[in-house]
Amino acid sequence: MGGLDYRPDWLAARERLTTWWNGGSLGRAVLLMTARRAAPPSDLTPRPAPAGWLGRYSMADPDYSIHLARWVPATQEYFGEACPNWATGDLAPGCVALYLGCRGVEMQDTTWLEPCLESPAGARFELDPTNRYWRWTCDQIAAVAPLARGRFLQAFPDLIEGLDVLAALRGTDHLLLDLLDRPEWVAASLARLTDLYFAYYDRVYEAIRDEVGGSHFWAWAPGRLAKLQCDFSAMISPQQFRDLMLPVLTDMTARLGYSMYHLDGLAAARAHLDALLELPRLQMVQWTAGAGHPGTGDPCWFPLYHRILDAGKKINLWAQFDQLPALRREFGAQSEQLLINLGVADAAQAAQAIRLMEG
Repeated sequence: MGGLDYRPDWLAARERLTTWWNGGSLGRAVLLMTARRAAPPSDLTPRPAPAGWLGRYSMADPDYSIHLARWVPATQEYFGEACPNWATGDLAPGCVALYLGCRGVEMQDTTWLEPCLESPAGARFELDPTNRYWRWTCDQIAAVAPLARGRFLQAFPDLIEGLDVLAALRGTDHLLLDLLDRPEWVAASLARLTDLYFAYYDRVYEAIRDEVGGSHFWAWAPGRLAKLQCDFSAMISPQQFRDLMLPVLTDMTARLGYSMYHLDGLAAARAHLDALLELPRLQMVQWTAGAGHPGTGDPCWFPLYHRILDAGKKINLWAQFDQLPALRREFGAQSEQLLINLGVADAAQAAQAIRLMEG
């Protein structure tokens, strides 16, 4: 198989990513750079959003969802190690909770998950092949497959795992009480939910993997990749996180080839970063500072990045073009362990970014 129509030199970029993920050096950071394409391919035409369409998670029109899967990757140019992709069948930040019984309430550019588990008594978590949300994901992936072939990659929907899924099913306030009243039930539920996560993950992976077994979520990796998280962790103690989520994350990273952790907010970083850095098979931390804080390319986060890099982990961050020199100066050779998302004006600026990060 050759490159991708939307990234003709993709095979070379894929080889660089394979080297980087597996411990080799590119002599610079990984740069996922995109620019707006001057004009879409001639065989594509834009379509207006249908009535009731509230954003990319919407189920209002399956045909329009399929159109977006083809349209959006085609409207960008890709440089560095960026890969044209689309998260087909993505329905919410937390699709597994939808597959297990939550109802999705669509809002502008997001979906709210309504809790569905009133009581732990008699609770059973089972894969339901007829669940409408699961069927949507499967049907969309199948429909997009022939359109993606040779043009772009299908990426994982945002599945999400662990305490975040249990909080969606149970409700955050109820789960906080469960931690006090029935911690054994919480731990047992998390183990079961991890098994179910992989029941879904494995099916999606087999449907979207490329010809070398690579997969995509926020970046491409040469095998089974997942983004892990626990936003609920901002509400629990370091010991509770170690007791409940560290076993989940240890199990999950053992079942994956490549993994990154979405670390969201200062409360989670202060309380739980040390525990995360102890996970031997976790390769990368993706830092999200949250609303009201400087962006992730700002120097105020450099001490945090030093902690992560010194622990032998990679970092995924967003930066502005003019922040690249400071990142290179601050981290030197360690900057080669950064994966930087970056918008650029054109191919010339992308080439300049590469030169800046090469030192």
